[in-house]
Amino acid sequence: MNINIRQAVIGDCEAIAQGNIRMAQETEGLALKPSVVGEGVRRALEDPAKALYFVAEVGGEVAGMLMITHEWSDWRNGDIWWIQSVYVWPEFRRRGVFRALFEHVRTAALESHAAGLRLYVEAQNDTALRTYASLGMQRTSYHLMEQVWGG
Repeated sequence: MNINIRQAVIGDCEAIAQGNIRMAQETEGLALKPSVVGEGVRRALEDPAKALYFVAEVGGEVAGMLMITHEWSDWRNGDIWWIQSVYVWPEFRRRGVFRALFEHVRTAALESHAAGLRLYVEAQNDTALRTYASLGMQRTSYHLMEQVWGG
């Protein structure tokens, strides 16, 4: 199977929004509002300072996606790349799509002299935890806390 990884463009907005909606439903049982997600994806695609999306294509069809956001680390004097909004369409799972996306982003991060990669994962998502560990990611001693408004 030939997997092509590329930076997403505005024409990918609908596919990415659908991937986000499906991912929230599958992993957390959340029903996201399509209009909110679609607008959020569109705004990110139009402003790379907000985020960068990458898509994996198989036969010209979007098979997987992920988003990168950036966090400045003064401790490391470098940029941390956060992997977010990871989704692989069910018919393409267990076929190397996420691995291809991850390796593409990892290479880009290393080439840009980023200080590292991070992601957060739903605590009960054992499949994702195993996948991330198989790619060399490690659990940290940090707990995620939040206060969220809107959406």
